[in-house]
Amino acid sequence: MAMTTATTLEDLPADVLACALRRLDGRSLAAASCATAGLRALAADPETWRALCLARWPSLLQARPGLLLGAAVPPRRLFADAFPFPCLPADDNAAPAAAPDLQQQLPAELVSAVDVYHGGAPLLSRVVETPASSSWFLTSPFRVDAVECGSPAPAGPSLGRGVSPAELELSWVVVDPRAGRAVNVSSRRPVAVDRHWYTGEALVRYAVVLGGCKFEATVTCSEEAWSIREISLAAEDADGAAVSGEGTLRLLAAAMAGPRKGGEEQEEAAKRRYEEFLRSKRGRKESKARKEVLVDLCCSAVSAVALLSFIAAVVLR
Repeated sequence: MAMTTATTLEDLPADVLACALRRLDGRSLAAASCATAGLRALAADPETWRALCLARWPSLLQARPGLLLGAAVPPRRLFADAFPFPCLPADDNAAPAAAPDLQQQLPAELVSAVDVYHGGAPLLSRVVETPASSSWFLTSPFRVDAVECGSPAPAGPSLGRGVSPAELELSWVVVDPRAGRAVNVSSRRPVAVDRHWYTGEALVRYAVVLGGCKFEATVTCSEEAWSIREISLAAEDADGAAVSGEGTLRLLAAAMAGPRKGGEEQEEAAKRRYEEFLRSKRGRKESKARKEVLVDLCCSAVSAVALLSFIAAVVLR
């Protein structure tokens, strides 16, 4: 009686397996690479990860040749850095706010890969290169505009009738080409939707809290024209003050080198940390206001005592 041998997945031709692996998402591809040595070798193919990165972040196609997804920033490293959520110790109140290493080498240039999605389909993609070594950048409040309102660039894409701005998703990947590291500073889903006090335009906010500071990307949508008018990124400290370019670079460098957290629950965790940040900021503001009132009362009391003392001295002379 002839013996039959079991057929395994690795008995398939390598090109067929490689084609199948390229259809997986990043999490599944990473899991498959842990199964066997053969799958690990196939899953390490840079072209597989490059295709995965381009499918996830179409904006990478707009980057200058060789700037991203090359030897400087390998596709697998980019995906591992940008897909999960960054997590600095201060996020969990395990350390005081923002104490990055002052001796760390700061990025000389930042590349922002910005993608807006609706229903999982890409709606808008931009790549923004920001020189980060000038004294003007280092001392000014940090801000990057991916789409500027009133700029001569083509208008933002149409949202389509009936599309709610709250349904938009955003990915903002910041890359340091020199270090070959990246971090995604967007919460993916909105943490808040507000209205501009004057124009009435929808302000869709996406935020992550890192090192006690808040990175907030804002998508401004005109519901009259059904288009995206502006996309910007800024950083704010616990007191509500804008973080300087140098301070932002230190936070980004620490986040790029720091740990990551994966899982769909991180989107809700990002919103929760954002709300905790706002409550903490309000608490600090109220505490500061109470201290200022107490100081004013003390100054008024001292002035009153001095005035009464002067009057008494004049009367009793």
